[in-house]
Amino acid sequence: MIIYQNITEESFGLALDLAIKRLNTLKSEELCKNTGAFLIPPQKILLTYLNHPYLVDLQSGAISSQKDPGLEAPLKDRILILHYLTQAKGTPLTHRLITYAQIQGGRFYCPAFQKRTIEPILNSFGHQPESLIEASQELGGKQATYGDASVYFHPFPLIKLVIVLWRGDEEVSPNGNILFDKNITDYLSAEDIAVLSETLIWKLIRKVKRSP
Repeated sequence: MIIYQNITEESFGLALDLAIKRLNTLKSEELCKNTGAFLIPPQKILLTYLNHPYLVDLQSGAISSQKDPGLEAPLKDRILILHYLTQAKGTPLTHRLITYAQIQGGRFYCPAFQKRTIEPILNSFGHQPESLIEASQELGGKQATYGDASVYFHPFPLIKLVIVLWRGDEEVSPNGNILFDKNITDYLSAEDIAVLSETLIWKLIRKVKRSP
């Protein structure tokens, strides 16, 4: 599984250049319709990513925080945002949830996905799953009704991701999963979905570690 932080700087640059070239070919009105972004004439859009508003320059591909225009998005996030923008088909939510293994190309990478996403969140929240709900608020998480505790997110406007936890105790290990609305494959590849999930998970974990 190719994880962003494990590829070379040259590969990062190539992925970024390809995404920007694709972005340059898209019509701004159609792009906004397919992604849930908002056009800011003449050549920028406003897109929410992990509950934070970003400005995207459609010509240069530059991405910065709307709240702090001098703050550029990290390279990994920039590539992920550009992939969402350039691959989006505008498919509405289906309200049918699937696992990562059910995503095209996902089954082969499940062990890596488990290690990089499920295991860290179980280690941090598995014995106190209700703490996930509080930690998720800053990232736009909303309480759901699955398991002992669950939260759903819209990391991008037209994507839905659900984290579900079952409490562990002295006899039973905690369990959990990450579910996705079935439309996610019309927006991101299996690799991008893994990176998005890992990014969200570690933001939640860092939030808990910062708490008193």
